[in-house]
Amino acid sequence: MKIFQVSGNYIDVFNRQIFPARISIENGIIKQIEKLDKKQDNFILPGFVDAHVHIESSMLVPSEFARLAVVHGTVATISDPHEIANVCGVEGVNFMIENSKQTPFKIFFGAPSCVPATNFENAGATINSEDIKILLQNKDIWYLTEMMNYPGVIFENKEVMAKLQAAKDSRKPIDGHAPGVSGDDLVKYAASGISTDHESFTLKEAKEKMALGMKCLIREGSAAKNFEALEQMISMFPNEVMFCSDDKHPDELAIHHINHLVKRALAKGHDLFDVLQVACINPVLHYQIPVGLLRVNDPADFIIINNLADFSIKQSFINGELLAEEGKSFLKNIASIHPNLFLAKSISKESLQVKAIAQDVNIRVIEAIEGQLITHEQIVKAKVVKGVIISDVAQDVLKIVVINRYDTTATPAIAFIKNFGMKAGAIASTVAHDCHNIIAVGVDDASITNAINSIIESKGGISVSKNEKESLIMPLPIGGLMTDEDGYVVAEKYAAIDKQAKDLGSTLKAPFMTLSFMALLVIPYIKLSDKGLFDGGKFAFTDLQIS
Repeated sequence: MKIFQVSGNYIDVFNRQIFPARISIENGIIKQIEKLDKKQDNFILPGFVDAHVHIESSMLVPSEFARLAVVHGTVATISDPHEIANVCGVEGVNFMIENSKQTPFKIFFGAPSCVPATNFENAGATINSEDIKILLQNKDIWYLTEMMNYPGVIFENKEVMAKLQAAKDSRKPIDGHAPGVSGDDLVKYAASGISTDHESFTLKEAKEKMALGMKCLIREGSAAKNFEALEQMISMFPNEVMFCSDDKHPDELAIHHINHLVKRALAKGHDLFDVLQVACINPVLHYQIPVGLLRVNDPADFIIINNLADFSIKQSFINGELLAEEGKSFLKNIASIHPNLFLAKSISKESLQVKAIAQDVNIRVIEAIEGQLITHEQIVKAKVVKGVIISDVAQDVLKIVVINRYDTTATPAIAFIKNFGMKAGAIASTVAHDCHNIIAVGVDDASITNAINSIIESKGGISVSKNEKESLIMPLPIGGLMTDEDGYVVAEKYAAIDKQAKDLGSTLKAPFMTLSFMALLVIPYIKLSDKGLFDGGKFAFTDLQIS
C-alpha cells in the first residue's frame, strides 16, 4: 500500500476557493483534503487536459508524446487517431491504444468517423459504419471523433447517419468539425447529435454554434491558431469551452502545451477559476473520462505550480505517481513496432510538367494563410516557358504536388500555391491530412523530385531538398507519420529541418505544418488531393487552368 501526502495552497475549482491544505493519497486515490492554518509556498490544482489532439501530428508515438506533455502539466488527452487510421485502418487505431497502455499518462481515443474524410482522395484504408459499431463497443474507445463530412450530415448520407446513430446507441459523445458552416445547415448539423466543434475562426461563428448547444474548443496548434479570435469566450461561457491543440509539432511540444494557453488566458485578465474550468474540468465532464479533478475519492491526477503569477509547473502526478518534476520527465522512452503502408515508387522530374493549354493562360492558385487551415483562391496569370507552366518565384507562386502513396502506378496531381515564400529548393512530407499521401512544394521540378524521392526511399517522413542532388530527410517509419525515437531528439531534428526549409526562403512560421493541411479537402476553400484540385466551397473538383 502506497500512502503519502502533499501540502500546498489547494485550488478548489468547483467551489472557486483557494486555501492551504494537506492532501492524503492512498494507492493512487485522494483520501482526504485537510485544511491547514498556514499559507503554503506552492499551489495544487487539477492537471490539464487537451480536449482534442491528433497525437500523430507530434510525430511521436503516444507513449513518447506523453513523456513530453506531462512535463507541462498535461495529465490526459482526448485523442483522435484518424491519421494512422487513414494509413492502416482499424489496425492503426489498435496500435495507438496498445502503445498508450505502456504509459500511465491518460489517453482517451475515439473511433475515427471519416476514414477517408471524403471520396475525392485515396487513403490506405476505409472505416465504415460496421467498423464504427465494433470500435464503439471497445472499452478503450470513448467517443466518435470529429465528423468532418459535414455535407454528409447535412444531406443525410446513409453511411454517415449510420455512424452517428452508432455513437448515439453506445451513448458516447460525437465530436464535430464544421468550419464556416452556419444558418440552416449548422442547425441541421448540430441537431444530428454532434456536441463539439474546434474549427471556429471568429467569435461570431463560435457563438452561433454554442447557441445550438455545441461546446466550443479553443484551438492553438502549430498551424491553426484561434486563441486570439476566441479567447473572450473563456469569461463569456466558462462551462462550455475547452482548450485543445489539435496538431502540435514536436519542437513546440518540447516547449509547452495546454499550460501555455492557461498562461495567455490569465495574462488577458480572465478569472483564474474560469480558466481552470476550461483547461482542467470541462473535458473530463463532457467526455466522462476517469481523470481526477482533485476531489476526495478521485484518482490523484494533479499538478503543483510555484505561484499564480509565473504558473511554472513544478510537479505532475498521475494516479498518485510523480511523473515529472522541474522540467524533467520520469517516463521512459519505449521501443515500438513499426506499422506502415507505403507502395509509391520513385518519380521522374518529367512527370511533374504541366503543359499549358495556351501561352497566355490564367490558373487557380491556392492561397495559404498564416495561422489558419482555411485557404483562399486566387486567379493569376501563369508563367509559361516553352509551353509548360512553371513556378513563378518572383510572384511567390510555387508548384505543389500530391502523389498517392498507396499505389505503385499513381501519377502526380499538380497545382500552384502562394505564400510559402521559398526562393530555392523544395520540401516534402507524408504528413498530409488526412489521407497522408506524399505532398511537396518547391520552386523547380528537379528539387521537388529530389524531395519526393527522398521520402519514397525512406517510406515516409519529411524532407528538404536544396537542389536536384542535396536533401535532408527525417524518416517517420510508423505509418509515415511517427517515430518511436526519443521525443526530445525528434524535436531537435525537426527544428533543424524546419530551419532548412526557412533557409530556402519560406516565410511561414511552420512551413511543414502548413503544407500538411494543403490536401485537407474538408477545410475550405481550395486544396489539392492526389486526384486533383478541389473546391471546398462547391465540394467538387475544379480546373487548374482557365481558358
